[in-house]
Amino acid sequence: MFGLVPSWADLKLARSTYNARTETIAIKPSFRTAWRRRQFCVIPVENFFEPTYESGKAVRWQIQHADGIPLAVAGLWEWRPNGGPDDHPLVSFTMLTINADEHPLMKRFHKPEDEKRMIVLLEPEQIDEWLQAPLEAAPTYLRPYAEKLLAEPAPKAARMSKIEKESEPDGELF
Repeated sequence: MFGLVPSWADLKLARSTYNARTETIAIKPSFRTAWRRRQFCVIPVENFFEPTYESGKAVRWQIQHADGIPLAVAGLWEWRPNGGPDDHPLVSFTMLTINADEHPLMKRFHKPEDEKRMIVLLEPEQIDEWLQAPLEAAPTYLRPYAEKLLAEPAPKAARMSKIEKESEPDGELF
């Protein structure tokens, strides 16, 4: 499940734990146990999306590695033996974030009055190190990504109305 859900929490908490601020993961109840237990994970992504307000309105942008290679997001995971849907086991995770006020690209995103944040991206050679890092060494990985990132507008397609959906051909040939 996307959004970390500790053993004591209702599944609805996942909606507010997609991201974990690195500055507070060691003390926030939702994240501190996974942090102390070194339940580090890597979330592979081709790209991610952030809003920019440079035009005065929110515009969704897609961000990816300039060379098109996958990105590795540093995260935390939690496991519950039950308590998932239909009382099945549940694995949940969160992405770690850092301040990006000074990042050359990422400082462009989010509302002008909001703090600029970005997910923690790992260099390819850091992945195994991160997964095995002792707790005292983990903060050394929580820094802005130095590799080249490419960003471009990627607005969502307008949603179709119910009438438009009903008038769409169903793909069958006559």
